This record gives sequence, structure tokens and C-alpha cells, in this order.
Amino acid sequence: MEINSKGAPDPRENLFGGVGTVKVWNLLRRSAPPFTAVLACELDPGGRVGRHRQEEFPEIVIGIEGLGEAVVGKQQFGLRPGDVVHLPVGETLEIINHSDTARLQYLIIKAR
Repeated sequence: MEINSKGAPDPRENLFGGVGTVKVWNLLRRSAPPFTAVLACELDPGGRVGRHRQEEFPEIVIGIEGLGEAVVGKQQFGLRPGDVVHLPVGETLEIINHSDTARLQYLIIKAR
């Protein structure tokens, strides 16, 4: 997926105590209830988004490109193209890019 055409990303360094840079594009440009966010994300090779608790809205994470893993609570899920991972409110999430050479792209969709 070529997300660079969506404008300049919001780069986030060592997100939630993780490692590396996550580039984030906000794809939801206007109100679209019940959705609160649609984010395209690209995690550096070897990068990791640190464990954090989902406080406000449930979300799904959809793998787009690369070889990664989503850890929800204590459960590990593959994050490859087409994989979908559900994150309920109150649960924790960590995202890991298992490749040292390729980016990991994924979408995050949040809803009420």
C-alpha cells in the first residue's frame, strides 16, 4: 500500500516506550460516526510500539505489508497482510516489526 501519497506523516519516536519511528497518517479527515480514527501506520524495520492500554475506544489493527506481531494482553497474533487483530477497551497492545530490513505497515481503526 502506498500511503506516502496521503501527505506528510506524523512521525512518532519510541512510541509508548517502544523502539524506532512510527509514521502515522490520519486517513479520517471528517466526522464519520461511529468511527473515531482511521490511521495508516508504518513502523521502522526492527521497531516496536511499546505496550500501552486502550483507554477510550475499541480498535482493530489490520496488517497491510511486512512481517510483524501484535500482542494483546498475553496473546500473540501474527500481523501480516490481511491479518486482523481486535483490541477491546481496557486491554493492552504492543506491536513488533520482526524484520530488520523491511517496514511494517498496518491500519488502526477505532470506533465507539
